[in-house]
Amino acid sequence: MEDVLIVGAGPVGLMLACELSLAGARPIVLEKRAEASELPKANGLGGQIVELLDHRGLLDRFSAGSPFSGRAPGFPFGAVPLRFDGIDDIPLRLLLIQQPRLERLLADRARELGVEIRRGCEVRDLAQDEEGVTLGAGDGPIRARYVVGCDGARSVVRERAGIGFPGTTEAEGLLFGHFKADIKVFESLEGEGLEPGWNRRPNGRVLLTSLQDGVLIAGVRAPGGHTDEEVSLADFRAAVRDVLGVDVPLGEPIWMSSTVAQGRLAERYRAGRVFLAGDAAHLFPAGGSALNVGMTDAVNLGWKLAAVLRGRVRESLLDTYEVERRALGERTLMHSRAQSAIDRVEGEDGEALRELLGEVFAFAEPARHLATLLHDSGVRYGSPGASNDGGRGGSKDGGEVVGRFVPDLALEGGARVAELMHAARPVLLDLGGGAGSEALLGDDWIDVVRARCDDPPADTLLIRPDGYVAWAGADGIEEAARDWFGLATLP
Repeated sequence: MEDVLIVGAGPVGLMLACELSLAGARPIVLEKRAEASELPKANGLGGQIVELLDHRGLLDRFSAGSPFSGRAPGFPFGAVPLRFDGIDDIPLRLLLIQQPRLERLLADRARELGVEIRRGCEVRDLAQDEEGVTLGAGDGPIRARYVVGCDGARSVVRERAGIGFPGTTEAEGLLFGHFKADIKVFESLEGEGLEPGWNRRPNGRVLLTSLQDGVLIAGVRAPGGHTDEEVSLADFRAAVRDVLGVDVPLGEPIWMSSTVAQGRLAERYRAGRVFLAGDAAHLFPAGGSALNVGMTDAVNLGWKLAAVLRGRVRESLLDTYEVERRALGERTLMHSRAQSAIDRVEGEDGEALRELLGEVFAFAEPARHLATLLHDSGVRYGSPGASNDGGRGGSKDGGEVVGRFVPDLALEGGARVAELMHAARPVLLDLGGGAGSEALLGDDWIDVVRARCDDPPADTLLIRPDGYVAWAGADGIEEAARDWFGLATLP
């Protein structure tokens, strides 16, 4: 019997495969496509996943050749731009990387870690019992102790596991595509009152922008737009003309798609031995959060699943995946629906709403709050067996960091916390001269690191493999380590 079968070799499935393999599990990835897609469905990553790539020592590799990698100078919230210039402590990080390159790099990393990727292997059926899960896939059945559906919005895994996917579908259709075009196309359209970005007209909105030389990115949102997956160049040009009243020289299409935005959240992220991650678990109607939330789903689940498979922790630890990640999915769905609503309101009412929100968002605190929402939705994790109730505090000076993503402290000698996390293992970071760390020195899973830094958040930080602080302070450190990382045989 296999350890874990991951259905779907997109960014979420491949990220999960890497995390499981790092933690000592043996995943197999099943992908129905015979070849990797070359469609640039996404043009970058924004949010906590950029920090997590840094935690795994991958950020330099993934950002090589990127036009931008770093803290966001600004970001759209719906149709209202956020500007972060002059505002301290903005958490939101961006990495411009097209999805085909992202998938290639993740697949390369997975293979380096010994992951098997089976392409042309379509999953048709699923059945589970107390011991494992059997998938009807490829040439015959394949069995594993756990299955994770990373197979997108139309997830076969979700459907066969009997998990509902309630939500809403917007009335507007979206045409989207990349075209080979001279970037001077913008100059030719200046006389029509068009500019880079979304151009709003009474009949809809048209996006015209570019992230690389020679490639025009265009989009059309209009009521009753196309909803089929296939779209012709003639359809695309006609839709642009219907909204703008003029023809736009789009150029030769690189790829085009037609879709309708949806806001959906799976009723459960887990059904027995079956889990969901990424678009199989959630769809967001706006905001560009899909890859960030999906890939961080994978990082949250990977170490927990591997720890259970290796007998390190009780199987009940897997319940924290749904508790933690579904709460974040709910919050992301909330703010993405708000963004969609801000964008949808038309006429003078819409103009007034967006103008007023632009004034509010120019203040530092609203901008910082929205940047946190976009980065990780501001969710604070609790303790095992608890809801997301704000987490448990450690020492009085470290309680605020518990349940939060660990700050990348600058340690003595020029090291950073991110460099301690490359192996995807728990880390006990002793910043106070040995307080609390002695008891865990004999553990063969937890890395104990003694260091110094200016203004530490607590004397001791117990950091989960996904970068979240499980505990802070010396008192209670052994109990927290047992809760999160203790062997399944512990009382």
